[in-house]
Amino acid sequence: MMRLVVWAVAMFGWLAPAMALPLASLKPPPGFAIEVFARVPNARQMALGRSTLFVGSMREGKVYAIPLQGARKPMVVADRIEMPVGVAFRDGDLYVSAVSRILRLRDIEARLDRPPQPEVVSSAYPGETHHGWKFIAFGPDGKLYVPVGAPCNICEPDPDRYAVITRLDLGSGQVEVVARGVRNTVGFDWQPQSGELWFTDNGRDWLGDDAPPDELNRLRRPGEHFGYPYCHGGNLADPEFGRVRRCAEFVPPVQNLGAHVASLGMRFYTGRQFPARYHGAVFIAEHGSWNRSRKNGYRVSVVRLQDNRAVSYEPFITGWLQGGRANEEAAWGRPADVLVMADGSLLVSDDLAGAIYRVTYRGSR
Repeated sequence: MMRLVVWAVAMFGWLAPAMALPLASLKPPPGFAIEVFARVPNARQMALGRSTLFVGSMREGKVYAIPLQGARKPMVVADRIEMPVGVAFRDGDLYVSAVSRILRLRDIEARLDRPPQPEVVSSAYPGETHHGWKFIAFGPDGKLYVPVGAPCNICEPDPDRYAVITRLDLGSGQVEVVARGVRNTVGFDWQPQSGELWFTDNGRDWLGDDAPPDELNRLRRPGEHFGYPYCHGGNLADPEFGRVRRCAEFVPPVQNLGAHVASLGMRFYTGRQFPARYHGAVFIAEHGSWNRSRKNGYRVSVVRLQDNRAVSYEPFITGWLQGGRANEEAAWGRPADVLVMADGSLLVSDDLAGAIYRVTYRGSR
């Protein structure tokens, strides 16, 4: 079974919905169970409506809706969109990222069978597709947070336009930069008690297998700078740009993550179903490396916190990456996002296997 799955990924780059997934290879901690919640091609960011799960894609160019009641059969609600990775729901409307544009589908849950045409609410963002796909989410202030990645692996781009996190006021259309020096964030969330923005960031390439790290960062106040392209991981000066500015000038990460793990979606665990040691922790989808001599990532990790300080960083679910030797490594899945459900279960999207998994806790407390 596993060989067939790996062969299908190698041949076609994805798994057909009819192909069974090797769930038995996934290894969560004792007491946890994993099941397939839905099959969605190239599933990326997830967002909850009132009674619907919305899922963006990247290669498919589609946005999917999954009614939470019944058979949970995915429905296409938007098509032929440029890299619609990001989805966000607010006041009955669905917002979708499309590289340079933010789109809106009005009153979407009442119109799943005949979805409206997307309308453009902003076209203020750059059109480069290198790091141009966008995770989006509404903040506690009611504004839509939209990142813009660096249009390169390593360069010194316009600091007011690239390598930033912005927030968009939908009423006025005004775009404000709230964080700089962020190479490519594809996941963020707000700490429930403080309301502060936390986010993952993908480190640059071609400094070796073990450097630089990916990062988990915390924005304490608008305008902070997180180092790119001058400094990585809080203390690693870039060999090309590190002479321009010193690491001490920038906000260091809360936690350095694995090098090249491609940390994407992240969420604070706000549920009660999981044991107490996970309450308030950060779950991170690590999509997996693409150019490391030994593959890294391909897992869901968890960062536990105490007083806004990281006290541990460890794998939570492994098994998407198979093979112990370098020339035998193969991945049948790649986690892309995580989302906490109302019942405290955790959803994990997988854009390679074309699946969304549900993680539940069934053990003793």
